[in-house]
Amino acid sequence: MPEASTTNPNSADALIGERALSKLKWRCRRGLLENDLFIERFFARYESSLTVRQAEALGVLMDLSDNDLLDLLLGRKAPEGDLARDESVTQVLGLLREAPSNVSP
Repeated sequence: MPEASTTNPNSADALIGERALSKLKWRCRRGLLENDLFIERFFARYESSLTVRQAEALGVLMDLSDNDLLDLLLGRKAPEGDLARDESVTQVLGLLREAPSNVSP
């Protein structure tokens, strides 16, 4: 479980600590450049507000193969099974999928 940086480290809504964030970033390194681009953009936007719950959900997504993760990120597949039932995973997946704000639709 990622370490929390607030006074209540057991809270899933606590922000993750700097060390846990560093470990999570290392764990999120992928074999496909396309996945890395999604993940880098996610951290650029959300690393300062990432909660323990979101970090755990991101860890669940990182357990997927590169191709399965890319299919989810591109919307070619919808989350299934436990992934679809885990609200935190679907929330983090939505954050990962967000288009850059400087690109017009």
